[in-house]
Amino acid sequence: MKKKNTILYTISVLAIILIINLISEKIFFRFDFTSDNRYTLSKATKNILNNLDETVTVTAYFSEDLPAEVLRSKQEFKDLLIEYRNAAHGQFEFEFINPSLNEELEQEASKSGIYPVMINVRERDQIMQQKAFLGAVVESGNKREIIPFVQPGMPIEYTLSAAIRKMTTKKRPFIGFLQGHGEPSPYAMQQVMAEMSVMYNIKTIDLQTDANSIDSISTLVIIEPIDTIKPAEFAIIDKFMANGGKVFAGIRRTRPNLEQLFVYEHNTGLEQWLLSKNISVDSKLAIDNYCATVNVQQQQGYYRVNVQQQFPYIPFVTNFASHAITNGLEQVQLQFPSPVAYVGDTASVFTPLLFTSDRSAVLNVPTDIDVQRQWAMRDFPLAEIPLGGVLETNGIANLIVIGDGSFAQNGDPRQPRQQSPDNISLFVNSIDYLSDDTGLISLRTNGITSRPIEQLDDSTRTFIKWLNVLLPILIVVLIGIIRLQQQRNLRIKRMEEGYVE
Repeated sequence: MKKKNTILYTISVLAIILIINLISEKIFFRFDFTSDNRYTLSKATKNILNNLDETVTVTAYFSEDLPAEVLRSKQEFKDLLIEYRNAAHGQFEFEFINPSLNEELEQEASKSGIYPVMINVRERDQIMQQKAFLGAVVESGNKREIIPFVQPGMPIEYTLSAAIRKMTTKKRPFIGFLQGHGEPSPYAMQQVMAEMSVMYNIKTIDLQTDANSIDSISTLVIIEPIDTIKPAEFAIIDKFMANGGKVFAGIRRTRPNLEQLFVYEHNTGLEQWLLSKNISVDSKLAIDNYCATVNVQQQQGYYRVNVQQQFPYIPFVTNFASHAITNGLEQVQLQFPSPVAYVGDTASVFTPLLFTSDRSAVLNVPTDIDVQRQWAMRDFPLAEIPLGGVLETNGIANLIVIGDGSFAQNGDPRQPRQQSPDNISLFVNSIDYLSDDTGLISLRTNGITSRPIEQLDDSTRTFIKWLNVLLPILIVVLIGIIRLQQQRNLRIKRMEEGYVE
């Protein structure tokens, strides 16, 4: 009888599991306990999927026999595709292909724009490299977008939804970059261009030669002009904003000369125009104790050695407002930034977006740059100095100002310098907030969050370190005590009269 009950119990459990699996193929849902709702489809994505006129097909090329971390990325991507299919009401399909099965499938993947990458695999205590395909092709009608590499931690919902929107949008907005006053060319901002080209058309605007060129754009970008901007040009920009146009301004009131180690004040007329909008960009220098370091040669005995020296003129910004533009950002690096403040009344709303740390200061310019200086805590008496913000008039955001225009620049295209992803996200999120009404801005920074322990204070770091050391030991000891007590209770029970096991 006991054997028969066991068999019936096993069959029942297997039947329930089978039924659950069959139902889950039709009704798919996930419980999302992440702080940023990373595994819940956003309203922006649902709106895009609900307005599809043609079927979107995703062909995912993923190798099998991958390391556990990469396999998790594949499963998360597949789960996301299932949610897309369920939300699109028959207008979304997908399939997975393993190109590693044969050479013909490898060639098919390569022709589609998905090329293999080399990943590290641990095998018999050795690190080996393995070729793997980890990409997807998104198609709708005769249009195609490539996701060449689905890597762990990337904001895959943003990437996929942006690709769909790019294919299905009939008219993309134009973003204009002001030129003619020494501003950097858009080609000096390669990372920004790669992100913005997904959703926008990019053009340059020279108001001195073609005053009407501004009429075709939705947002004007003014990045760090060197020469003076004429009042007539600002009059054109004012008219543009009066007709609903938006402006993003990256302005720094100081100019550093790193060869002479000197910082001086710099004016172009943009600061006066911003003041007419009640936004003050001080001709001062914001410095921060949490900052980059530079190599400095110092004499030690008979030798000169390179020493890492604190350089507060390049602050690391980790203090952000709770705002769509900055949500998800962790660290932005600015260079010789200027404080930004609102000096108007309540007719408009100005929201500061990013601040210095609680150990910062403001320096008057002109000033020398002392790379040998040993900075002390008393040198940073201020806290939370605003370095940028967004201005809203009648509930509509029409102007964003950041007190540094270099934070998203890559420089000479022949020898570009790489900017951090958060620097690029701050810039592109600002453009999205001004120019895009789909809500995709909230998805760009969704991904694996990095919270460096170095950013915490000493007491918190010490607590976390000891917790990591002692907690596993305490858990093992607790489990041992519980099991010991269970064994003791069982022995006592067995000694009782009439005990039957």
